Amino acid sequence: MTSPVKAKKHLGQHFLTDLNIAQKIVKALPDDVKATILEIGPGTGVLTQYLIHNENFVAFDIDTESIDYLKKTYPQHQHKIHYQDFLESDLSSLLIKGNIHIIGNFPYNISTQIMFKVLEHRNNIPVLVGMFQKEVAQRIAEKPGTKTYGILSVLLQAFYKIEYLFTVHENVFNPPPKVKSAVIRLTRNNTVNLDCNEDVFFRVVKTAFNQRRKTIRNSLKSLLNGKIIEHPLFEKRPEQLNVEEFVILTKLVENINE
Repeated sequence: MTSPVKAKKHLGQHFLTDLNIAQKIVKALPDDVKATILEIGPGTGVLTQYLIHNENFVAFDIDTESIDYLKKTYPQHQHKIHYQDFLESDLSSLLIKGNIHIIGNFPYNISTQIMFKVLEHRNNIPVLVGMFQKEVAQRIAEKPGTKTYGILSVLLQAFYKIEYLFTVHENVFNPPPKVKSAVIRLTRNNTVNLDCNEDVFFRVVKTAFNQRRKTIRNSLKSLLNGKIIEHPLFEKRPEQLNVEEFVILTKLVENINE
C-alpha cells in the first residue's frame, strides 16, 4: 500500500512500510469475531488494510491528513475511521458490543499513557498487540532482577501475560526512527482481583520504583507512618520483587494504616 500522506513524525509516530511485518502484527491478534478491533494511530493504513473489512473494526487517529486519506481510500468504511484521541476517549460506546482487542503502531511519545489507559479498562481489553520503542517493549515484558524491570512491568504483568514477539529494524519505517522497535502481545490473565487493595497496590509499586536505588523500607517511608515492619521484603530493592511479593508488601502497608 503506497500512501500519498506526507511522511512526518506525529506525536513521535513513525509509519511502518514493510507489509510482511504488518501482516505478522495483524496475525498476532486472536480470531475473535465477537470482539471490537480498535486500531490506535492507523497513520498511512499499513495495518488498517488487513483489518478494515472486519465488521467490528474501528480506528482512532488525531492526524487529519491520515484520517482524510483513509476515508478516501475506503469510502465504504468511512464510518469506522474516527478523529479521536484514544487517551481522551470514552470507550463505553465500543463496549456495548463486548470486549475490545487493541492493535497499533503506537506513537512513541504516548505509548506509556496508552498502557495506563488499557490497565483502567483491563476487564474489557483481553488482548493488545502493539509496536513500541524497543526499550519500552522490553520494560513491559521484563522479569524481576534487572534494571529494566519497573512500574509498567509490575502493573501490566499483574493482569496480563506479556509476550515479546519480535524486534523491528528502524529501516522499515518512514521516517526511520533513531531506535529499534518491537512488537509485544498482552493477553489478559486469570486475575480478576488482586488479593489486596488495588489502589494501594498501584501506589506502593509507583512509590517504590520512584526511589528504586533505595531499599523498600526507605522508599516506602511516606506510606509507613513512621512504623517499622520486620519483614524480609523491606530489605530488598523494588526490582527484586515479583507481582506476588508486591501484593504481600501492599497487604503489610494496608495493615499499618488500618
